[in-house]
This record gives sequence, C-alpha cells and structure tokens, in this order.
Amino acid sequence: MPERHTVLVTGATGNTGSRVTARLAALGHPVRAASRTARTAPPGGARAVPFDWYDESTHAPALNGATRAYLVPPPGDPDPAAVMFPFLERARAAGVTRVALLGSSAIRPGGPGVGQVHQLLCEQRLFEEWTVLRPSWFMQNFTDDHAHAESIRSEGTLTTATGTGRVPFVDADDIAAVAAHTLTATSAPEHDLIITGPEALTYDEVAATITRVTGRTVTHHPVTPPQLAARLTRLGIPAEFARVLAALDDAISEGAENRVTDTVRRLTGRAPRAFADYCRAAWSPRSTATAPSRPTATAPSR
Repeated sequence: MPERHTVLVTGATGNTGSRVTARLAALGHPVRAASRTARTAPPGGARAVPFDWYDESTHAPALNGATRAYLVPPPGDPDPAAVMFPFLERARAAGVTRVALLGSSAIRPGGPGVGQVHQLLCEQRLFEEWTVLRPSWFMQNFTDDHAHAESIRSEGTLTTATGTGRVPFVDADDIAAVAAHTLTATSAPEHDLIITGPEALTYDEVAATITRVTGRTVTHHPVTPPQLAARLTRLGIPAEFARVLAALDDAISEGAENRVTDTVRRLTGRAPRAFADYCRAAWSPRSTATAPSRPTATAPSR
C-alpha cells in the first residue's frame, strides 16, 4: 500500500492551494489545510488549520505532524524570503522533509520576490527533498478574480504590453496535479519544474479564442510598458509594482515565455489542458463563470 504523508498546504483556500488540498485528500493523504480563513471547511476531509505567515504563533500548530509542505508565498510581499526563511527553519525542525514552493516561470533563482526563496532552497540545504514549481500565467486569469477577467467582462478588452509575444497559459488544475505528484511520489522531485500548457499563444489569439467560444467580441489592446505602468497606477496598483508588471509584459514581448514544456504530461501521465478547452468549460451554460459583457465607455478596463 502506498505510504501516506501528512501534508501542510499553505494558501489552502487559494487558486492552487485549494486544488492541491483536494487532490491530496482524494489520494488518501492527511492534509492540514492552512489559511487565515480556516473557518472554511476544506474538501475531502482535510483538516482546516489557522495560519498566517506574519503570526509566528500559528506556525507550530500548523506544522504539527506534517512531513511535507506545499508553500504559497505571502501574496504581495516584495521580500517573501524575510518571512519565509524563519518558517522554513521551523518546518525542518518540526520534521518536514520535502517541500514544494509555488514560484513563477518569469522569476529565476535569485531573482526578485520568490526568486530569493528559490535561492535559499538551493543554498541552505534546509530539506532533504525540495522542488520549485514555476508555472506560466494561469488560464484562470481570464475567468476568475483577476484584472484581465474584469476587463473582459466590463469592456471586452485585454490591455497588455506583450505585443506579439507568446505565453503558454496553464490551467491551475494542471499545476495542482504536478504539485500533488511532487509531494507524494516515491522518488525525490526535480528541483526546478517549469509548468506550461500545451501551446504558446499571443494575446491576440487569446482574445480571438474567447470571442469564438463566447460569441462576444473581445479584443487585445496593445500599449507600451510605460503606458501600461501608468494605467495600472491609475487603477490603484502601487507604482513600483506596476512597473514590475509592465516589465514582465515587456519580457513576454521579447520572447521570454515562448516555450512549452512536457512537465505536466511527464509527471502526471496526461496532457495539459488546451486554452480553448478551458474556455469552453469555463463559459459553458452550466459554468458559474460570467460571459464577457459588451464593452462600455465608462467601465474600468483592468
């Protein structure tokens, strides 16, 4: 019988954390579903536990009994390593032997933000086994609680500084499947896993696909990186972070994300979901997703 591992999942109510929790529970692993809103019952019999990166009193109770952990960095923190490194030391002392960190395909080891945490895992040898999951942009960005989804619904537009650059958008379900595999497989995981969908698309192609599936016109509105940064700042995003986002778009325009990996198929045994298939499911009559509304002149675009 396969060995069962008690897994701590941080960010357990989030986009990937909720999916990782459900998959691990379905496989029969005890899951400690950690979040600041631990009142929400997690799926599959997982146990909800309160957890806050910034509240050290929640760390030991959340780690109790866990031998593996899925780590979602504190959202919006420009220096997550400062708060995560002390926790990682506590996790090792508590008996955690394998961790999977959620990173980004756009951020290399030693880069800003989560890249610094990636570098710590490389250099500090805190755990016997570890991996950094580096997914590309989520398909859910176009349907869930995200700026792109809002601009599609309110204006029928996607505003980016990506030009004709391509992105291999990936379904969060595929990310969760890879995460569950890396946390439960008998063999130690690879240290750096770039996770993509099956095809790299331009935003023009994304808009055309959404138009075709929904029957509502959605267009891509290209702007320059400074224009995008200014636009995001006007919409309330801090200026420094707006410039970071614009720089990521600029990197896409230069081909930084134009790649497709076999990570999902190789580790899960099935092909990653195609964007058109995701859209058909998301905007099906039985879906809870909201179809794009007609563009309006006054609604915010992002």
